[in-house]
Amino acid sequence: MAKYLFLAFTNPRTEAQEGEFNQWYEQDHVRDVLNVPGFVSARRFRLAQTQFPLDDQAHTHRYLALYEIETDDVAATLQEVVARVGSPDMQYTDAFNMDTLQASLFEEIMPVLKAEDVQRPRRA
Repeated sequence: MAKYLFLAFTNPRTEAQEGEFNQWYEQDHVRDVLNVPGFVSARRFRLAQTQFPLDDQAHTHRYLALYEIETDDVAATLQEVVARVGSPDMQYTDAFNMDTLQASLFEEIMPVLKAEDVQRPRRA
């Protein structure tokens, strides 16, 4: 079965709605997405204040949701998400700025490799 990562870069509609946005995302939306067959896990992240020193770009999104998908038919899995949007199975809040959503799907080409499993030469 193929493995994928689905990344959703998001923002609340306004700063005043940030609390509502985060509550909806964690209490409702993530669970709604995980009810779609093929989705196996979800994590959320907030943009850190400290960024990579060589990164001088303006960051347009403050939040990232990272979903793991395992399926033999990723197109059907994604189509099921689209079919559920706005239904009782996946309701949205006005606090979510859908206009700025950026989403990307990545296919796994190498399994997870952990630092603890890698021997590195010592540097002087």
